[in-house]
Amino acid sequence: MVLAIFVAELLARLFVYRSRFAHDPWRVFDLLIVGIAVMPVGGAFSVLRSLRVLRMLRLVSLVPSMRGVVGALLSAMPGMASIIGLMGLVLYVSSVLATKLFRDISPEYFGTLTTSLFTLFQVMTVEGWPDIARGVMAEAPLAWIFFAVYLLIATFMILNLFIAVVVNAMQSQIAEDLRGEGEAHTRQILEEVRGLRREIERLRERSTPPGR
Repeated sequence: MVLAIFVAELLARLFVYRSRFAHDPWRVFDLLIVGIAVMPVGGAFSVLRSLRVLRMLRLVSLVPSMRGVVGALLSAMPGMASIIGLMGLVLYVSSVLATKLFRDISPEYFGTLTTSLFTLFQVMTVEGWPDIARGVMAEAPLAWIFFAVYLLIATFMILNLFIAVVVNAMQSQIAEDLRGEGEAHTRQILEEVRGLRREIERLRERSTPPGR
């Protein structure tokens, strides 16, 4: 039933907008979601059955507040990509150092570069890192310096940069929305003022005697 409503709404939009339908990315997004939902689920397309859950993503385009959040996240993607690159660089350099320093002490965590990458990624999420650090510090007491510096850079600084970029993008999105609402309100006031002027001119014309 809900899918039938979505299809009817999409067909109505296609009929109204026609060639202008693809100009709005949200309409294209709705088309993709509904298209996946109506695909056949038998034979080779049976794997697409699980993708029907994507119908819930239509709420993103229907609820204005969700659209604002998603728009802010998309506008923050360039800045987030730079931060991800920086985080990858810090993770790689730290993994090389950890492999050189702690390979013989804790081979199960730092035996190879790949293992060190996974271990330091786990440490970055602050999940079980005290056990890893204490196991290394049992034989290398000064290892706390490495873990403390890594946590400060990877967890507190870089992750806070993520938050700062997203918050800045959301503030910019809110400012643009408010600016758009303000301009629309100003245009409405100007139209009302022009209408009042025209009404006053008509009243003056009616009140003026014909011979004057």
